Amino acid sequence: MDDRLLIALLDQAPDAVIFADPGGLITYWNAAAERVFGHAADAVLGQRLDLIIPEAQREAHWHGFYRALGAGETKYAGKALPTRALRADGETIYVELSFAIVKSPGGEFAGALAFARDITERWTQDREMRRKLRELEGSRAPS
Repeated sequence: MDDRLLIALLDQAPDAVIFADPGGLITYWNAAAERVFGHAADAVLGQRLDLIIPEAQREAHWHGFYRALGAGETKYAGKALPTRALRADGETIYVELSFAIVKSPGGEFAGALAFARDITERWTQDREMRRKLRELEGSRAPS
């Protein structure tokens, strides 16, 4: 496949596509990532992933990131993980992330690839449904 076509596919993907090198520095950020997280690509390239990770989750994130790179795989391979993320304006959103550890053609670990989708609206609706269900179940409790 032509490299230009591959870049066009990533640039135009409907979900956010983010690639970070083994040090956690962002080296690729597509247009959907700009929409989801509110950061322009030129502002995030070379920055640490911390700019989209809520402070309370950073320690766990970096522990998992380096463990996955060391093992050459992530325990979340093939799974979509709902989690919190930060937008450029400081708003906390919910995203569904899927991950892959990427090897270079020479076999070295090149970094981590993530696909993200904003699920804030769905998350909020689900939470409200769960709250209403608890209320209904509570009102039917025997007295």
